[in-house]
Order: sequence, then structure tokens, then C-alpha cells
Amino acid sequence: MERWATFDCYGTLIDWNGGIRRELARVFGDDHADDKLARYHELEPELQADGTRSYREVLTEAMRGLGAPQDEEVALARSLPDWEPFAEVPAALQKARDRGWKLAILSNTDRDFIDASMTWLAVPFELAIVASEIGSYKPAHRHWERFFEQTQAPPDGHVHVGASLFHDIAPANELGEAVPDEVKEERWHRFMQRQQKISTQWLKKKVGRRQQVIIDDAVPTPRESTAS
Repeated sequence: MERWATFDCYGTLIDWNGGIRRELARVFGDDHADDKLARYHELEPELQADGTRSYREVLTEAMRGLGAPQDEEVALARSLPDWEPFAEVPAALQKARDRGWKLAILSNTDRDFIDASMTWLAVPFELAIVASEIGSYKPAHRHWERFFEQTQAPPDGHVHVGASLFHDIAPANELGEAVPDEVKEERWHRFMQRQQKISTQWLKKKVGRRQQVIIDDAVPTPRESTAS
């Protein structure tokens, strides 16, 4: 059976917040960057809601809404092709490919932006589905619908990877109970075995070592209470 992994790109593979914040700090000053970033997160889904804007237009309108000078309204769109992936991402993607996974990107962006970002990722993908070509932004389900239409991927051979609860995790869960219970059970046991191994290795590093600890509160034992 084919195994497919679909990925969100910005915020999951590419450091989206880092790229946006750098430009906001440059345009508005570092002291204002965090507040502007928080406001950007409010503006973006509003601008994407009807699916009619390209992502370049979303970025430009968001900067306008943040009060950027006219000559800086395109700053985010201009900088996006230079946003870099998280350090561990290229190797992790290559490892997935080496294990036989087919890879796809489902992204709220434009074709030229995703092409630039895939160059940074340096790992081949079978396909990339972008918002501006389907007239829809996540969390709407159209990205996933188009993916299954194009690939005929088996639902129980597909996983989606995303960092955003709003854009990816919640809508992916709304697609239905595609994974059989026995597959979920097997995955859970495999995960727990791996987690147990990690915990055991971590504990081995701690055994026999002295460590400083911080105690928030001390409750007397029953014997201590009686003695007093």
C-alpha cells in the first residue's frame, strides 16, 4: 500500500513566524514586532476567508492593515522566498522518503512562493497544492479534497503533518474516521514503545547524579504531624 505524508509548509517546514517577525522588526522596530505579529495572526484569516486573494495580496493587505509605510506594504511578500526551513526539516523529510513515504505539500500560498520554499527544503515532493490555484484557504477542506482527487491515495495510508491547530490539525480531524481502529491501536503501541525507549535512555543519564531541585511546597507526613 502506498504511504503518503502531506505537510503544511509555513510554520511547519519553513520558519514562518521567524520570517514574518524579522520583516516586522525591520519595518516597525523590534520593540513593536511582537505586537505587530500578534495582530498579523488576526488579520490573515480574515483576508483569506473568501479565498479570492492570492497569498501575495494577503501579505500586502496585512501589512497595509498593520500601518506599514506605502513603500513597505510588499515587504512580507518580497521577503518570503528567503524564509528558511527549521534546521531539522530537510534531513527528516529525506529520512521519510528513504523509508518509502510519498510527500506532498498542502499550503495556503502561491505557486511561485512554494517553488522558492521547496528549493530551500532540497527534498523532492510528488506534488504541492496551493491556495491561489484552488480558490480556497485552509482550514477549509479543499486542499485535502484536491489531494485525494489527484493521487487516489488510500485514506488509511495517509497522514497529515501541521503545526497549526486552526489551519491543519482541526480540519484534518474533521475529514472523518478514515483510519481503522486496529491501525490506530497499532500506531499507539508503536509510539508508546518508542517513548518508553526514550524515557529509559533519559533516566539512565540521571541515575547516580546529584541534581538541584526546587520545591514549591512541603507537606508533612502523618508521622511528622503526630510528633508535633
